[in-house]
Amino acid sequence: MKKHHKYILTLLFLLPFHTMAQTNMEKDSEKNEKIVVKGVRLASGSVAVMSTPEVNLGPLGTLKSEDAPFSILTIPHDVIINQQARNVNDLMRYLPSVQLEARGTAGMSRPQSRGFESDVVSNTRLDGLNITSTTPYPAEMFENVQVLNGLAGAMYGPQNPAGIFSYQLKRPMDRRMENIAVEYDSIGTVTELGDFSGRAGKNDWFGYRLNLLHGEGTSYVEHSWLKRYLVSGDFDFRISSKTVIEIDASHYTYDERGTAPNFTYNNSIDLPSAPNTSKAYLGQKYAGFNTETNTFLAKIKHQINKNLHLTLGGLYHDAIRNSFTNNNRFLNNTGDYQQTIVAASTANDFEVGSNFGYINGEVHTDFVKHNFVLGTNGYIRGNYNPTHNETIMLGNTNIHSPSAFPYPGHRPQGWGRYQSALIKQQALIAGDTIHFNNQWSIIGIFSWNWLSSDSWNIKGVKKSHDSNSAAFSPTTSLIYHPFEGHTAYFTWARSLQAGDTAPAMGVLNPNQVMAPYRSEEYEVGYKVKFNQLWLNVAAFRMTRPFAFINQTTNIFSVAGTQRNYGVEFQVSGQIYDNLSILGGVTWLDAQLGKTGNITTSHKQIVGVPPVQTNFLVDYRLPLPRDHVLYGMAFNITLHYTDRRAANNYNTSFAKGYFTADLGTRYAFHIYKIPFAARFNVENITNKHYWLSIYPTSINGGTANNSAYAGLPRTYHFSLAVDF
Repeated sequence: MKKHHKYILTLLFLLPFHTMAQTNMEKDSEKNEKIVVKGVRLASGSVAVMSTPEVNLGPLGTLKSEDAPFSILTIPHDVIINQQARNVNDLMRYLPSVQLEARGTAGMSRPQSRGFESDVVSNTRLDGLNITSTTPYPAEMFENVQVLNGLAGAMYGPQNPAGIFSYQLKRPMDRRMENIAVEYDSIGTVTELGDFSGRAGKNDWFGYRLNLLHGEGTSYVEHSWLKRYLVSGDFDFRISSKTVIEIDASHYTYDERGTAPNFTYNNSIDLPSAPNTSKAYLGQKYAGFNTETNTFLAKIKHQINKNLHLTLGGLYHDAIRNSFTNNNRFLNNTGDYQQTIVAASTANDFEVGSNFGYINGEVHTDFVKHNFVLGTNGYIRGNYNPTHNETIMLGNTNIHSPSAFPYPGHRPQGWGRYQSALIKQQALIAGDTIHFNNQWSIIGIFSWNWLSSDSWNIKGVKKSHDSNSAAFSPTTSLIYHPFEGHTAYFTWARSLQAGDTAPAMGVLNPNQVMAPYRSEEYEVGYKVKFNQLWLNVAAFRMTRPFAFINQTTNIFSVAGTQRNYGVEFQVSGQIYDNLSILGGVTWLDAQLGKTGNITTSHKQIVGVPPVQTNFLVDYRLPLPRDHVLYGMAFNITLHYTDRRAANNYNTSFAKGYFTADLGTRYAFHIYKIPFAARFNVENITNKHYWLSIYPTSINGGTANNSAYAGLPRTYHFSLAVDF
C-alpha cells in the first residue's frame, strides 16, 4: 500500500500547481473563463447519458439508431465511468441478449449473443477491425461498446451468428482535457489512471488522446493478487480539410493470482450449488496467469467530393497469455473436487492482421435516393501452441470449504512453440440503401467471401485444409417509417462462417477443420424514438450447424443444427431530464436439433437462459446549481438470469439468480475545478451463483463442461478531477 500512497500524495502535491497553471490559461481564453466561472462544466460522466443517437454499421457507415434495421444496444461512455467498469465483462452484463463464457477469470471471456457463441476473432472488432475476443481489455480505453445482435456476415464477412461486438476507442477531443482519477476496489486494489486529450498546430491539425493506467493489489478474495497496466495513444492528423489519418496503439498487461478458476465436470455429475468466491483457496495464491495484448491500427478517411467518401484501415494485434492456472474437476454431486495446477496446451499466442476499405456514396435516380457502398474487409489469424506442457497434482477438497495446498516447488511450464492453425478470410462487399420516400426504404447488402483454414499437429505436420472461394452471403431489409421517430423493419440474412476446429487432444481427429457452415436469420422489429428515449423490440429465428464430440466414435464433427428463436426488448436514454435508463429483457428458446443420438437431440443449449433481464436506472437530484448537493446522483442495477442447462443431456441445471447493484456519485467543484466522487456496491446481497456455464470443447462436447462462479459483494470507490 505504501507504493499506492506515494502515487496519491504525488497527485495531491501537483494539484495546486496545475490549478495555478490552469487559471493562467483561463485568462487567455474568454470562452474557458466563462465555462469555469459559471460552473457549467461538470466532471466527465456526471450527467449519465445512457443513449447513443447514432450507431456504426461498418461498411454502411453511421446511421441514426432508429433507422438501423438491426437490434443494437450500446454501452456509452458515461456508463463506463459511472459504473466504474474495469473490463469488457463488466459492460456486457447490461446487455440482456449477451452471455459470457469466462475463461479463467471474470475479466476475460468469450461472449455470445442470442445463445450463439462468438468466434475467437470474426465477431469482435476494434474501430471496425477484427481483434481477438479471448484476451482481457480495459474498459477505460473505450468510448463505448456496441453490440449488434443477429447475423451480420454480409457486412462483416464470414462469422458465427453471434452478432458484432464492437469496441470504439476514445478519440482526440477539440478542447484540452486532463482527467486524473484514483480508484479503490475491495478488498485492496488501488488504481491510478489518467486521460489526456487536446489539439495542437495550425488549425488544430494534430490531435492526441493518451490513456495511462496502473492498478495493483489484492483482488476480491484474500491471498489473491491483481495487476493491470495500460498505455494507449490515439492520434489524428488533419492532412487537409478532406483528409484525416488516425493512428492508435496500445499495450495492456493483466496478471492475476489466487482467484477462483473454472470448475469442470462430466455429464454424470449434477452441477453443485455455486460457491462463495470470497473464500480463499478456490484458486491457490501461486496459480494464475499473465497476459499481454498489443495493438496497432491506422485509418485514412478521405472526402472525395460531397457525395463520395473513402475509408481505409489496417490493424495488427498480438494477444499473449502465459497460463499456470488451477484446474478444479468435480468428483461428485456434493462439490468434492480434484485440484491441479496446469500449463495449458491450448493456444497461448494469437496474432491477427485485419483490414477494411470502403467507398460510400450517395446518388439520385429520379425520385429515388441511393446510399451505396463498395468495399472489402478481412483478416489473417495465426494460433500458436506450446509443444510441451506440464500438470502438477495438488489434492482433493470441497467447493464450500476449500483447502490451501502447499506450493509444489515450481510452477508448471509450457515450452516450445508450433503453429497450430492459420485462418484467412476476405470479403468483397456491395450494398445499397434505396429510399423511395420518407417512409419506405430497402437495404441490400451482399458479400462474396474467400476463406481458408489450415491446421498442424505438434510435429508440424499439416492435419487438415479447407477453402472456399466467392461464397455468397446476403442480407436484405425492408424498412417502414409510419410516423416520425417510428421504424418497423424486416431483415433476412444468410451467412457463411469458417468451420470449427477439432480439439488438439482427446479426439481421433485432432485439429481437423470442419467445412464452412451456413447460418440463416429472420428478424422483425419495431423501434421508437421519443424525445431522448429509444425503445426497440425484435423477434427472431436463427439457425446454424452444430459440431461436437461424438461420445461413441470420439470424433469431432457436425452432428446437429442449433435453432434459436426469441423476443428481445431494449431501452436506453432519458425518461425525464434527471432519470435515465439502460437495459432490457430477452426471452429465448435455444435448442439443439437432431443429432442422431436421442440423449442430445432437441435439448436446451448449455448455458443459455430462457429469460434474462438487465436494467440500469440512474437518478440525479433535481436541485438548483447553487445547492450544496447539486451533482448528487444515485443508480441501481437489477439483473436476473433464468435457470440454464448444465450439460448437453439436460440432466443437470444451474439455478436462476437475481443480483442488484447500488451506486452513488457526487459532482462538485473545488476552486472552480470539476471533481467527481463515486461509490458502487455490486451484488449487494452477496448472492452465490454460476456466472458462466459452457461445454469445455467449446461447441458442445459431450464429455466435459465448465462452470465459473460469479463474484461476491464488491466495493468500488473513485475520485476524479477534470482539468
